[in-house]
Amino acid sequence: MKDSEFFGHVTAVAPGKVNMSLRVGPPRADGYHEVATLYLAVGLTEEVTAAPREDEAITVSLSERSAFSDVQLQDPDTGETVTAAIPVDESNLAHRAAALLRERLGHRRGVDLTITKNVPVAGGMGGGSADAAAALVACSALWEAGLSKEQLAEIGSALGADVPFAILGGAAVGQGVGDELSPLLTRGDLHLVIVPSNTGLSTPEVYRRLDAMREEAGVQAEEPALDPDLVRAVCTADAELVAALMANDLQAPAVSMVGSLEDMMDVGLVEGALQGMVSGSGPSVLFLARDAEAAGQLATRLEERTSVWAIPVSGPAPGAHLLTHRAGE
Repeated sequence: MKDSEFFGHVTAVAPGKVNMSLRVGPPRADGYHEVATLYLAVGLTEEVTAAPREDEAITVSLSERSAFSDVQLQDPDTGETVTAAIPVDESNLAHRAAALLRERLGHRRGVDLTITKNVPVAGGMGGGSADAAAALVACSALWEAGLSKEQLAEIGSALGADVPFAILGGAAVGQGVGDELSPLLTRGDLHLVIVPSNTGLSTPEVYRRLDAMREEAGVQAEEPALDPDLVRAVCTADAELVAALMANDLQAPAVSMVGSLEDMMDVGLVEGALQGMVSGSGPSVLFLARDAEAAGQLATRLEERTSVWAIPVSGPAPGAHLLTHRAGE
């Protein structure tokens, strides 16, 4: 097929995620950790538009509609913050996704990728992985690859543990390093409020802090496992039971690095949340609400009381999918 016959541009979206439970085992020989986690895709999405180029270059740019751009990363030892721009070079996960896909397809067509970021950056919600997932879906359509979601998820697993889930969406149990997925059949939605932080955390640093805290306390990490009652509660959208059982092994190290997270969780509970927890490796905080109305009211009260940005969301949300495609002139 000639280049002129390809779509003029393609837009795809992919969801951010929260971990309704995250259990972390001891470090492996390769430096990673075995985990047992319960992923929930939420209706806060990253958007990637792919447009063809006449040369072989892959470019990345951020849309002016992005809710997030630069991020402040905190040094866990000094407490100092450094402003870091979202990379738009070959290190960007969307760039890497496009490059990997075209390598698998065996061609050298170029593409311009424009990212609209709506998921908090460095916030433990998988925004970068969602970028990669959306880029894979958009480029697959642009290049008419004819790949299934399962095939794209397999390709995406080389880019990070959260990428396959961002492609598939919904709810799933994740094992291994989080990339061995067992999708769950769910009925009903869970309603949450996400409070982003203005300070990001490095996921590897949070894991290192967890290992150090366990060593200092003389705690031997066990092989991670999920509470089966929690899995059933998420599947049936039993918010009260989920609130009683949700847990995150990375919460303590994240709080030790950003102490204000504990204060925020306390405020959320006072204002009516069923439960509050650090999302993934942090520093975003998630609050579980009884229903959609309660989530909206909680978000309003949090914003009025603390001047934070509180975002009501629900899940499970669908995985990466196309929004638009337009034929070239």
